[in-house]
Amino acid sequence: MMHPRIVLTNCPALCYGVAVKTLAALALFCTVPSLLSQTTATTKYQTHIDRQIAKVYAETAPSNNKARFHANWNSLENYRTPDWFRDAKFGIFIHWGVYSVPAFGNEWYSRNMYIPSNAAYKHQIATYGPLDKFGYKDFIPLFKAEHFDPDAWITLFQKAGARYIVPVAEHCDGFAMYASAMTPYNAAVMGPHRDVVDELARATRAHGLHFGVSSHTAEHWWWYGVGNTVDSDVRNRTAQTSWLYGPAAAMALPSSDGSTNFGKEPDPNHLELWLPPDKSFLDAWLARSTELVDDYHPDFIYFDWWIGQPAFKSYLQQFAAYYYDRSAEQGRQPVLTYKEEAMPPNTATLDIERGKLDTLRLLPWQTDTSISVHSWGYVKDDEYRTAPSLLQQLVDTVAKNGNLLLNVGPKSDGTIPEQARTVLLQIGAWLHINGEAIYNSRPFAVFGEGPTKALKNSTEKNKDIQSYTPQDIRYTTSSDGRILYAAIMAWPTSNTATMHVLFRGNPYLPAPICSVDLLGSSAHISFEQLRDGLHVTLPSAPPPNLPGDSPIVLRMRTTC
Repeated sequence: MMHPRIVLTNCPALCYGVAVKTLAALALFCTVPSLLSQTTATTKYQTHIDRQIAKVYAETAPSNNKARFHANWNSLENYRTPDWFRDAKFGIFIHWGVYSVPAFGNEWYSRNMYIPSNAAYKHQIATYGPLDKFGYKDFIPLFKAEHFDPDAWITLFQKAGARYIVPVAEHCDGFAMYASAMTPYNAAVMGPHRDVVDELARATRAHGLHFGVSSHTAEHWWWYGVGNTVDSDVRNRTAQTSWLYGPAAAMALPSSDGSTNFGKEPDPNHLELWLPPDKSFLDAWLARSTELVDDYHPDFIYFDWWIGQPAFKSYLQQFAAYYYDRSAEQGRQPVLTYKEEAMPPNTATLDIERGKLDTLRLLPWQTDTSISVHSWGYVKDDEYRTAPSLLQQLVDTVAKNGNLLLNVGPKSDGTIPEQARTVLLQIGAWLHINGEAIYNSRPFAVFGEGPTKALKNSTEKNKDIQSYTPQDIRYTTSSDGRILYAAIMAWPTSNTATMHVLFRGNPYLPAPICSVDLLGSSAHISFEQLRDGLHVTLPSAPPPNLPGDSPIVLRMRTTC
């Protein structure tokens, strides 16, 4: 489906205080006093898309001898996850957008508000009135971000121990948080009138951290389709609002009689049963995704699950080849994540949303979860996870060769909820003491031991929240393999611990253990390595300044 470019009038760039790089985006729709005709605007838009697509295809073509990667899986299997990512271990995800204004239910509010059976629908009508009078687009002027301070955000996240920062560049709602030249619905010219992605990129790099973005634009194909089932501004969308509401396609394939069923949701584990996007949408997806690469030079890019829909395959190959090559040209080492089976294992980095692995994975991977329980974006009266729970998940993930990307949802005014701030600082305090067992570490031959088993690769909501016992132990090593770390997931009331994996004569260590220290404590640690394991006697209390019942870490050496 084609959408005409909307030309906004009376919008000089300087009045928005945006960066110079934003001028190119503004120029596309700030130069004439009235709306272009649909035909003219569509031609202009399509020309821009065609040029970007042509550039991508040319740079990744087999005939381009300068290209390091080409758009096929065999070529992309030459990719390797960079060491900076393996060393970083902990990042911050940021879900912030127009959906932060209603702050109800979860970040799917923009879709749920058009579903009569959903609580968001009832809340929307009761609070804001009929959907044909006040739709999602009408929240945009209320998204002011008046207290948004990117440097303050990054300062907090760095204190929390994060080594890379990943804001959502565009969620499924179709509102770009950056100065896109491909849609007027972006934060540089609407809402905050600020290029949020650019400001966060500058602040992140100024603090010496790695910067990434996430894109959920693939889901925009069907996101607002439910709005066609009710009297709403989606069903009655204009040429202008079509830029925000997009194709508003059905999720499901047509019925046997050829009719469209907007209300049917197919099995999310079988994306081949979903209505595939058309070429126009796929071209726009590739153009906008590579626009992020060209304009913001991200070290890390996260795609949501719907890129696994079969229609994206060749486009995903084109994107990966382009991203990897452009990054190499700029001296950067990129990370691209995928979910489920969207890409072959060696072509990018696996991400598991709100889930875990039940064993050590030889290839690096990542899990992403949220500090808030019910929503990724800010909602009123949400619950928040505790620092000990998140630290246990971090330790478990790192021991299995993974990273943890922890999400925070700021309020619409740009402030971080106090509950989230408290938890983040507690995580940072723990990492200040125990970070050597996390950062730059590598997995041990055995990830751990104990009675608590992860639900295998679970992506069900909040199935990554588990309670651990003192018998649950996770292992990591220093990058040179000379130091072994054992994280006891909860403080043992007996003040003793046994690591059965480290029995005398085990094949995993080059020599017997000769020293044991408790990180954060000056107390002497006595130990004995017997045939049934390494027995350790701990102090009467855990080290000070650790939040609650968080893991404690033993440092062990085999050469003294």
